[in-house]
Amino acid sequence: MINISSVYIDQKIEKEVKKVLLSRFLVQGEKVKALEQALCSVNCSKYALVVNSGTAALHTALASIGIQAGDEVITSPFSFIATVNAILMCGAKPVFADIEENTFNIDPKLIESKISKKTKAILTVDLYGQPCNYEKIKKIAKKYKLKIISDSCQSIGAVYKNRPIAKWVDIACFSFYATKNIMMGEGGALVTSNKALYNFAKRFRQHGQDMEKPYIYHHLGYNYRATDLLAAIGLCQINFLDKWTRQRNKNARVLMDSLKETPGIIIPGLSKDSSHVFHQFTIRVGKGFSLSRDKLKEHLFKNGIGAGIYYPSILAVHPFIKKITKYKKGMYPVAEKITKEVLSLPVHPMLKKSDLEYIVSMIKSNR
Repeated sequence: MINISSVYIDQKIEKEVKKVLLSRFLVQGEKVKALEQALCSVNCSKYALVVNSGTAALHTALASIGIQAGDEVITSPFSFIATVNAILMCGAKPVFADIEENTFNIDPKLIESKISKKTKAILTVDLYGQPCNYEKIKKIAKKYKLKIISDSCQSIGAVYKNRPIAKWVDIACFSFYATKNIMMGEGGALVTSNKALYNFAKRFRQHGQDMEKPYIYHHLGYNYRATDLLAAIGLCQINFLDKWTRQRNKNARVLMDSLKETPGIIIPGLSKDSSHVFHQFTIRVGKGFSLSRDKLKEHLFKNGIGAGIYYPSILAVHPFIKKITKYKKGMYPVAEKITKEVLSLPVHPMLKKSDLEYIVSMIKSNR
């Protein structure tokens, strides 16, 4: 089976995890600190905070900029549920702006019309590994004095206009879930160059506790601590980030070149201003193809190829979100259309040339 993702564990990772086990110090410690330092280097940021999930990173980031009940946060309707859940966890209201058809990211032209007196922030989503148009988004945020948090959970290592995403936003958030470009099984991180935001986040990670005076609590917080066991895995894997990103791009180029002339198949759109790290290689299956998107997925699976639909519906349709946002069909036409067409193919760095050729052949055999 050619899986859509692949978990890389080598002898060095096994050795480092064993060291942590033998140390008997399993909780947040030196490995977490070392991973945070590495993340600062990757993102050209002053501070990094490792937490136990990408969701925890988003929640912590939003709480750090003061998002609370009654506030509104503008975001994309086309993302994983954690994007909206983090807003709701702060008691705030998500406000959706539709996406660009070619990049799948929030359309900057539509953001300004969504701003109200209650708007406090823009939560961008760098979907599939490609950064948003941060130049335009930052201009809007500056004009209306809004904060920018990036849900870059799929985009570690990506850059926009030759600068890491973290240099364009107040806080950037990443995920190290088992399928991500850097994986720890579970885990996440936020990075920032704002000391005050970092200090709040550091307390928030540990129940709001003062970092210098144990059992003194300044505000509400959560148990979002990471473990040295998982950080040991992430610390080893981050050394492969550049190499793996280059390989993902090579694999993506093979797929794009091979599929670009296939009727009904629309290959991913690439922004000239950003680097794509291809967490997912997502095609669109249109009317010109011989099979529907769902039938193509089924065909690939039957022939030993894993493919995924990310995502089969926009966030606004889920009842608990629909109730808050008053969603009606047709409010986000581009995102609604995209959910019926997207199909992600294997692109991970462990793929062989023969794997890529087989994937292409299985798609073209049904054109």
